[in-house]
Amino acid sequence: MPQYPLNETMPEQIHAASGRAYNEVTLDAVAEGTLTANDLAVDENTLRAQATIAEEAGFPQLAANLRRAAELTAVPNDELLHMYELLRPGRASYDELVALAETLAAAYEADETASFVREAADAYRQRELLKRS
Repeated sequence: MPQYPLNETMPEQIHAASGRAYNEVTLDAVAEGTLTANDLAVDENTLRAQATIAEEAGFPQLAANLRRAAELTAVPNDELLHMYELLRPGRASYDELVALAETLAAAYEADETASFVREAADAYRQRELLKRS
């Protein structure tokens, strides 16, 4: 069972999205110019460990957010930005949001996030926040 803080209890298991070990992301590496953007991005497994800790501590909403974040590490940034744009009120139709949910589930195995988007589509429809034709 992971314990917080992860950098103290299991530093050898924490990696950046690039695979670089946690202890290799240092100010010296920044000064040397050897880090990439993926060296500064969080890894899916780290997010899942944090979700487990949050769940055990009695914070189910935070745990769900962290699990969705873990799922989204597989989604390319340009696709994430497109999804973000669709989720803004008035930017997508109900069918477009449902299609987004289907893409998340099928292409990225992001089932929790897909469920969340389906909930958003229903809420947007109820509150009349969908794109107007």
